This record gives sequence, structure tokens and C-alpha cells, in this order.
Amino acid sequence: MNAPKNAPYERLFTHKHALNESRLESADAAPQAAPGEVVLRLDRFALTTNNITYAAFGDAMQYWSFFPTGQEGWGHMPVWGFANVVSSTVEGIDVGERFYGYFPIATHLRMQPERVTPRGFYDGAAHRQALVSAYNQYTRVAQDAAYDAALENYQILYRPLFITSFMLADFLSDNAFFGARRLVFSSASSKTAYGTAFCLQDTPGLTLTALTSASNRAFVDGLGCYHDSVTYDALDTLATDVPTLYVDFSGDPALRRRVHEHLGDALVYDCFAGSAQNTDFIQSEALPGPAPQFYFAPVQIRKRNADWGPAVVTEKFNAAQRRFIDHVREPAHGWLTLIEEQGMTAAQARIAALHAGHTHPREGYVIRL
Repeated sequence: MNAPKNAPYERLFTHKHALNESRLESADAAPQAAPGEVVLRLDRFALTTNNITYAAFGDAMQYWSFFPTGQEGWGHMPVWGFANVVSSTVEGIDVGERFYGYFPIATHLRMQPERVTPRGFYDGAAHRQALVSAYNQYTRVAQDAAYDAALENYQILYRPLFITSFMLADFLSDNAFFGARRLVFSSASSKTAYGTAFCLQDTPGLTLTALTSASNRAFVDGLGCYHDSVTYDALDTLATDVPTLYVDFSGDPALRRRVHEHLGDALVYDCFAGSAQNTDFIQSEALPGPAPQFYFAPVQIRKRNADWGPAVVTEKFNAAQRRFIDHVREPAHGWLTLIEEQGMTAAQARIAALHAGHTHPREGYVIRL
């Protein structure tokens, strides 16, 4: 499909096995809602290293399944964003309403709402029914206690990451840190890593140690949520007489091996929390000490929904997220430089840069359509 610039409908496809390669398609007409459907127009979404992580694990974690392309080798990368209803045949969802949720990188998304409530709806499309329901939920901003129109950029940048951070901190705390008195974070400059550290920084008797590159060490030290930091090449200076939990955000198998071999019996748990640079799933390699365990936020969310009830989980998360965003957006703290870019070609370039690792941890990227 070749259409003029600023066509009514555009979508960006990503090569599943070369994430820096993408293809823009367009059409003269935007989709319209058939009976039982709504069409939302996406106008703002975030791009972070997490988008690359999930795309890299795509088939293994079913992330390409949310918005299938029908084209071999090409996927539709999901992003978190805000969209307005432009066409609706569904009672309780009106044209003009704004929703937060999980979208493909496209100007429009046609959905089949079910479980419509004042809070929002779930997409009832058949291909999404076997997928994690948290990603099928669309929140009506008018009913979202956490929503603030002035903070949309921060919400789409941090809410998807911070739910991972918040629930990871809760998972580790819930398990008494598996007996550890020190947490060592790889890729400590990543937003999900320092979000987790933010949640845990005041835990009595627990030391949070950042593992980072020499180039990112000043940024990491400036965050103030880690108690100390070590560069990757100085890993062997870490004391080996403290029960330690490795929180692995890098996914680097060579680094993981070094951590296991250096810490030896002091390593009590290895929590694999994802990777932006490494597209290999956890290798089943023989390592000394505990086997790496993959952490997936929805599992802990389900546990806490059962323990506390969804309303309490949401209340706790919203309060923690607001504290975090208020801290992040304070310029004096130096945690975030917000970068807004316009259009699909900007999204193409940003995805390629993120995939190549050409990014500064202080930067956050928002695409406007």
C-alpha cells in the first residue's frame, strides 16, 4: 500500500528477526467500526528499551500475537499509549472518549469491546483471548484515578515499566529476598531497574548495589536510590561474604556467569528480569549456584489480586507510581530528559536507535502522531 504522506491510516511493521528493520504501510481510508466494534486513533505513545525486550522475546512470550500482521517474518510492535474513539457501534463507549492501553504502532486500531464498565473495556478479539488479560484492558481516562492530563507522557513512559518495578519489588519482598541482604542490579541505569530500586531503597537491612558501565556510573550514582555502585569490569571487587540476590536486567550470559562464579555460595537467587541488548532467552547452561528464574509481572499481579483484591492492588500501585513520577519529573533530580518526536518515520529511527543501544538512560522518548 502506497499512499501520500500524512495518509489517514498508517502502520509500522517490524522485522521479527532484525528489530532495527521496519516497513511503513499506509492506506487512503481509516477503518470504520462494524457492528460490535470501536475504532480508536492513537495520538501519543512511548518507546523504551522494554519495547525492544518484548519484541526480542516476541514469539517465546507471545508478544507478536497481540496484533498479528498475517505477513511471514513481520510483526506489529505493541506500545503503550493514549487514543481517542473515532468510531463506535458499542453502547457505553462514545466517540471522543480517551483511553490508555496497549496498541500497535498504527494510527488506528479496530477492537471488539467486551466487559464494558465505567472503568473501560477488554478487547474481545478472538486472537487475544489466550493472551495475558492485563494487556487486553483499555482504561477510560475519565475514570482512572491515576490519570492526569498534564502527566500523559510520564504515564506512558513509566506506568508499563513501573508496574514491572513495583511488582518485582513486591515479589522479592514477599519472598523475604530469598534470604539475601544485598541486591545486585545489572543494567542499573535502566528505568525498570531504578524503578525497582526506588521501591526498595528504604528497606531496613538491605543494600542495593548497582552494576553498570563506566559511562553510566555518574548517572546511576546521581539517582540516589542505590547505596553503592560497581562497574562491570570491577565486578570482582564485590564482597563475597554477604548473601546476595542478583537482579538481572541485562540478560548478558557472560556477565551472569561472572556473577555466579565470583559470588559462589553467597549467591542465593538469580532473578532474570529481561534484556534490551540480548535477544536470546535464558540459556540452559550449567552455572554454579542457583539457576536463573524468569520473572514475569502478571504472575505476581495475579497473586496479589487474590491476596488483597484488585482494588487494593490498584490503590497501592497508584500511590507508589505517583510518588515515583513526582520524583522523576522534578528537574532538580536529573532523572529524566523528555524527548517528544513526531510521526512514523521518527518512530522508525527511534526503534533502530534503541535496538542499537544508542540511547542515554536519562532520556525518555514519546512519539506523537
